[in-house]
Amino acid sequence: MKDLYLLDDAIVSPFGISTEENLEAVSRNIPGLKLHKYKSLPKGELYAGIIETDLLREAFIKIGAPEKFTKLEQMMLLAVHKVIAANPGLNITDTALIISTTKGNIDVLRESSPFPKNRIYLTELAKVIKNFFGFTTEPVVVSNACVSGGLALAVAKRLMKAGKFEQAIVVGGDLVSDFVVSGFNSFLAISDEPCKPFSADRKGISLGEAAVAVLVTNKRPAGVPVISLIGEASANDANHISGPSRTGEGLVRSMENAFKQTEISVQEIDYISAHGTATLFNDEMEAIAFNRLGLNEVPLNSFKGYYGHTLGASALLESILTKHSMLQNRLFTSLNYSAHGVSKPLHIINENRKSALNYALKTASGFGGCNLALIFKKEENGI
Repeated sequence: MKDLYLLDDAIVSPFGISTEENLEAVSRNIPGLKLHKYKSLPKGELYAGIIETDLLREAFIKIGAPEKFTKLEQMMLLAVHKVIAANPGLNITDTALIISTTKGNIDVLRESSPFPKNRIYLTELAKVIKNFFGFTTEPVVVSNACVSGGLALAVAKRLMKAGKFEQAIVVGGDLVSDFVVSGFNSFLAISDEPCKPFSADRKGISLGEAAVAVLVTNKRPAGVPVISLIGEASANDANHISGPSRTGEGLVRSMENAFKQTEISVQEIDYISAHGTATLFNDEMEAIAFNRLGLNEVPLNSFKGYYGHTLGASALLESILTKHSMLQNRLFTSLNYSAHGVSKPLHIINENRKSALNYALKTASGFGGCNLALIFKKEENGI
């Protein structure tokens, strides 16, 4: 299977409207999770990573009229715009558009929303992005719970292998909405403090919102270091609608099948970007799965302590952060980690440090039993 090369990218999050602002915040271990007033919760407050409306409006007004677009649309349009602006020679008419999200414009269902209710449909969200930039191909929408963002990269790779496209823009986004907050609160899964993935004193997840876009191609760029996706696989563990396999079976099968697409062994992985939601069941499942494959000594982090769980954007966001970690040969702290809180050993990164990173593994899991593994390779000089 041909590799997929990750080129220019853009991250829109509470840290800012560019990848550079986000990398600066992560490199300084700055938390993006803040305490917000939230009337729909019993305590009336919520730790979450929420993008300030004024910050977003100030950035978006340079490319469009904010009143015509929902918050999520503004976030995703800004991310795609930055990628296109960085590639002035890009031919939009032969570039695929692949979109990942779990809930799309779920906030238009609020009575106070000025937008028509049909904007809730993911196909309408796709039309907005397509028409704004003039894409001529029909967008592909990937919505498979919290593996969506990473799965969108896998879909791009498969479409290119099938000869459908030679390049694509993959964009993911999700909001912190009443619907999502109420859902996770009903599971008693929301932490009343910033989340602490894999820690003994963790209390659950923190939610976040972000939009991420990346230009991908099957043509290896010349003369520059580049990160490629060399293996990808997903598997459903069919355990429970909202709980992962207690043995990590689906994630193990995803990782095993992803490795089969590569020419490397498990021992060559230098770094793992885990899903790491800070829930008891997810963290324990991942620890078991990594140990079953002998990955327990590999340096590992979760980015949820910085951003919270950004749902359909999370696996794409964390893949982009993994890309930059590899290019910089730099491991970032698993923020808020305190003491070991899973039954199996893991090598949690507890301080930023330099390290040669040639191969990395990204994992994600989600409701419905979905699991995903992505294997990335650094190629130093291209051709």
